[in-house]
Amino acid sequence: LHTAIRAGPVLHVDETGWREDGHNGYAWTFSTPTDRLFVHGGRDRGVLTAVVGDAYPGVLVSDFYAVYTSYAGRHQYCWAHLLRDVDELVSQHRQNAAVVGWADGVHALYQRATAAADPDPLARRAARQACEAALERLCAPYLGVAEAPQRVLCERMDSHLGELFVFVEEPDVPPTNNAAERSLRHLVTCRKISGGTRSAQGTATKMTLASLFGTWRAQGRDPLAESRALLAAPQV
Repeated sequence: LHTAIRAGPVLHVDETGWREDGHNGYAWTFSTPTDRLFVHGGRDRGVLTAVVGDAYPGVLVSDFYAVYTSYAGRHQYCWAHLLRDVDELVSQHRQNAAVVGWADGVHALYQRATAAADPDPLARRAARQACEAALERLCAPYLGVAEAPQRVLCERMDSHLGELFVFVEEPDVPPTNNAAERSLRHLVTCRKISGGTRSAQGTATKMTLASLFGTWRAQGRDPLAESRALLAAPQV
């Protein structure tokens, strides 16, 4: 599975809390349309480096957590997370016409970007560049303006401008990291019921089973039949 996800053109990454023997840790998901790999560790760059490496040729899709912002490879940041932050800002400043108008502009630009589709790669690249320029214009008036409520989000967008519209140029890259969040859902439910695992062996078993069952489901295979076949196969 490790080899398979490194070979995929698009890789979704996310993490959620997972306690082991009462100590805090994290369960990471690395997922493609056909494979799932779950790994337990800290919430630092080491896990990402160990699994993905520094030479992954595809596009990494993630949220804006600091571990991912230091990743040097090709990257698509999640618009679902970004737009939630934009909407949260609006909820805090509903009477501020500048904030509301700016947020409407960001939403409209995202809709324009998701609607952009062209069989010509050069046209897709031009559409990406146009989207980047439009977002830059939306954010420019608020960069470095301490009293502007949208300053922080504008500075985030400006810092990652080249990693927000990769999906416009490359149709196989989605604009959100929803696939990773969905792959974690069953572990989140399990954590709420069990509180985690009680030993390193238990954690390793849990991550391995999550990887196997997640991959089988993603590939449309029957987990019961696959488990029987695996247990019946000669072990090396």
